[in-house]
Amino acid sequence: MSFIHTIPPEQASGELLEMYQRQQAHFGYLPNYARIFCHRPEVLARWAALLAAIRRHVEPRRFELVTLAAAQALGNAYCSLAHGKALAELLGTESVQAIVDDTEPNPLTAAERAMMAFARQVAHDASNVTASDVDRLHSHGFADDEIFDIVAVAAGRAFLTKILDGLGAEVDSALLEMDAELREVLIWGRSVS
Repeated sequence: MSFIHTIPPEQASGELLEMYQRQQAHFGYLPNYARIFCHRPEVLARWAALLAAIRRHVEPRRFELVTLAAAQALGNAYCSLAHGKALAELLGTESVQAIVDDTEPNPLTAAERAMMAFARQVAHDASNVTASDVDRLHSHGFADDEIFDIVAVAAGRAFLTKILDGLGAEVDSALLEMDAELREVLIWGRSVS
């Protein structure tokens, strides 16, 4: 399940038990990523608060597109599957398949394609982002606050993916319950059993 020992729910108490209960109530199961945070549940709580602050300014479609792009650039199957699944609930399986495979008919606007490319660049190597890259987003109608949000979403995803991959979090079986073709194109990085 991970490279480190995690505390089982039946042995959890205090802040950890509360965190496990919140995760269980939200997802209907205890995600493996939550178990990774068992030694520092306050870190997960603070990351969730940061993510909520970032999401407050980003509509769901944009959030999921940027998150998926960042997860793929970071090579993280866990987040790619989770957010590919969320995006499929918004747009449909065929649309997400077309987005990931970059085939037609593709539901993305030119601005969304530029946004995803920028998010991948930020996630992969933010030190190589230039003023020209930002100007490209401006040319697609993105305002400075929206560009900040795109960078914040990609950066937030980088934090979580590095923890998950660095500690070997296994993908939840619930995330694998989707269209087989879509699942296959969403698996990036570490292999999934």
